[in-house]
Amino acid sequence: MKKILNYVAIALIATLIVSCGNKDKFTIAKGKVGGLTTKTTIQELETIFKNDSIIKNLSEGSTGDNYFQDDDEYLVYEKGGKHLLTIVPREQLDSTSTIKSVQIFDNRYKTETGLSLASTFLNVNNNNKINKVETSLASATLFIDDLNATIAIDKEELGLKQTSMQKVTPDQIPDLARIKSLVVWFN
Repeated sequence: MKKILNYVAIALIATLIVSCGNKDKFTIAKGKVGGLTTKTTIQELETIFKNDSIIKNLSEGSTGDNYFQDDDEYLVYEKGGKHLLTIVPREQLDSTSTIKSVQIFDNRYKTETGLSLASTFLNVNNNNKINKVETSLASATLFIDDLNATIAIDKEELGLKQTSMQKVTPDQIPDLARIKSLVVWFN
C-alpha cells in the first residue's frame, strides 16, 4: 500500500510540474509571451521553439527586390501545423537582434486575467486600461499600455462599414465584439 501511495505522489508531482511549465509556455504579460522576453534574441528562437517549426520570411534588407516587406518575420507553427506566433525583430537580417513585436495566433496564449484571442471587448475593458483607440479602414485598434499591446477589432464587429473612418471610442464598442488580432510590443 505504501508503495502505491509513493507512485501516486510521484505521478501527481510530475503532472503538476508539467502543467505549470505548460501554463508558462502560453503566458502573456508586459514584455513576455511564453518563453520570449524583451531580452530574447532571434538566434535563440530555434532553442525556445525546438519542438515547433519556424518559417523565416526575410525582408532582403536594402538590397532586396521586395519593397513591400519592411520587416523580417519568423512564423512559429506547432508540429501539427497550427500557427502560434509571428515574431518581428528590431533589426532586419540580424540574428543577434532582440524582438520588436509578437503577434499571437493561438487562443491558448493568455494574460493573468484571461485575455486571449478568444476574448471579447467586455473582457478587455473589464481587466485592462484602454489608453487610446485609433481607427483605420478595416478596424479599430485599442492600445493597452499595461500590457504594451495592441488589440484590433474588425469594423464589422462594431457595426461600421469597412471604409468608414468614423472615430471610435471605447464606449461605442459592443461588449461581445471579438478580437481580430493581438500584438505584444517589446519596447
